[in-house]
Amino acid sequence: MRLLLVEDDAMLGTALRAGLRQDGHAVDWVRSAGEAQAAWLVAPEHASTYDAVVLDLGLPDGSGVELVKSARARGVATPILIATARDRIADRVAGLDAGADDYMVKPIDLDELAARLRALERRVAGRAAPMIELGRIAIDPAARRVTRNGMPIELTAREFALLMALARRPGAVLTRAQLIEAVYGWNEGIESNALDVHVHHLRRKLGAALIETRRGLGYRLVPPKSH
Repeated sequence: MRLLLVEDDAMLGTALRAGLRQDGHAVDWVRSAGEAQAAWLVAPEHASTYDAVVLDLGLPDGSGVELVKSARARGVATPILIATARDRIADRVAGLDAGADDYMVKPIDLDELAARLRALERRVAGRAAPMIELGRIAIDPAARRVTRNGMPIELTAREFALLMALARRPGAVLTRAQLIEAVYGWNEGIESNALDVHVHHLRRKLGAALIETRRGLGYRLVPPKSH
């Protein structure tokens, strides 16, 4: 998933970004409501779109609740998970009623945060079951486990993120820009051939016919019935 992390605490933000990246997410981190508005709500058309937002409520230049209200008033449906030190029931009610999809109280456990994000992803995709079946290939997002013909396949975090981006939309052509955004966050060094290398490794591990190159367009995951 491509995530926007809105957290003003430098130490916590660094830890959350590192933990989420380790879990295979592409993470953009901002520290204020204004930066979140610019990156998420008033960004130009070519800017990144986010699969979910992890949002602190106590921001130096505004209220996280107001940011949620602003997003929903604009018709932005991005899943929002509030992560805050405010633990009163009234705060939880206010955040959820404003339009947030989930609410966690600090200190944040990274494993629980990752699990809640996976639950949001399944909910948005309309999948109650956590498994993704692609013919002989099975993906368990919760366990970050991939098998082929029942045998476990070891993937790197980048390879897993790329596979998930393609698997969410089997048959659809995703551009290089879309896939790079799904795998990398801001300020991450990206070599010109990095995406091609990841695709090559996935084909070698999961089968050459799984990912199709559409020259000049991008890549698509070939649905099992097309094999």
